[in-house]
Amino acid sequence: MIRTRFAPSPTGYLHIGGVRTALFSWAYARKNNGVFVLRIEDTDLERSTPESVKAILDGMHWVGLDYDEGPFYQTHRFDRYKEVIQQLLASGHAYHCYCSKEELEAMRAEQEARGDKPRYDRRWRPEAGKTLPAIPEGVQPVVRFKTPLFGVVAWDDAVKGRIEISNEELDDLIIARPDGSPTYNFCVVVDDWDMRITHVIRGDDHVNNTPRQINILKALNAPLPVYGHLPMILNEDGQKMSKRRDAVSVVDYADKGILPEALLNYLARLGWGHGDDEFFSMEQFVEWFSLEAVSPSASRFNHEKFMWLNAQHIKAADNARLAELIAPRLAPPMSTPPMARPSATCWHWSRSACRT
Repeated sequence: MIRTRFAPSPTGYLHIGGVRTALFSWAYARKNNGVFVLRIEDTDLERSTPESVKAILDGMHWVGLDYDEGPFYQTHRFDRYKEVIQQLLASGHAYHCYCSKEELEAMRAEQEARGDKPRYDRRWRPEAGKTLPAIPEGVQPVVRFKTPLFGVVAWDDAVKGRIEISNEELDDLIIARPDGSPTYNFCVVVDDWDMRITHVIRGDDHVNNTPRQINILKALNAPLPVYGHLPMILNEDGQKMSKRRDAVSVVDYADKGILPEALLNYLARLGWGHGDDEFFSMEQFVEWFSLEAVSPSASRFNHEKFMWLNAQHIKAADNARLAELIAPRLAPPMSTPPMARPSATCWHWSRSACRT
């Protein structure tokens, strides 16, 4: 069975790039009678907040992207992560590294001075015939994954095609911090494995994470999912969209008179297409959707076109739908006399006004 997931980090609001990722993952699951999973990746304890979690859940509810399982929280799975870390240590696929912060900084400075790419020099990596340094007193080690020294990591990306990355370009990834807490790339691997995710559909800013995650999955003898990396969304100036500069919280669109179906319709058209069709329902989108039709090139957000599409959805909405959307904004205090409250005629007039 097809199983997809949307895995946002609660370090801010749910933005349009995240919604498009969720939309494509949701649509692929629905198209294939599969399962769509919501996972909250909240291992960044310093930046993750309950307010951001609520914003994500509220945003998913507002746009109507229903999930079949979850939300699952990574902070509730720390015991499982520790178990798998011990498994990797026992199998020789991970090791303890006692380098101090100062040693790593000096290592980086020397490499940069030589013009080399900064990376960990693997001084604590156990190898046959190698003598390791003496373990320093009072130092809590990190756990590093033992990345293969040779060969390439290759996968057939569902959006970008064949991708190959040499293992020589990869570092020995830290999978557990000195306090024992697991790191992002490691948690993602364990979660996708445990949740039986078959298709990982995410932004192409994760392409460089993929070979690291594949290597860990192989070390665990776990099945590899299909990866599909979506191109980024650019702003109207052709620059990468920034949370600070461009995007707004998805739920803020409701206050601007945007219909959720219009937002999904527009985001669906950013990087995907079905002929010349511009205006369509989510039912039609699911019927038409395929990863093969997703463009590997970045898309540009066009505010004018977005507003035009929103107007088309308003025109197509019936009175009941418009009343549902407008009522919370026009609802008077309970003390308002019934005669002063909006009537059905008011809703009809509002709909007519939107169509002019």
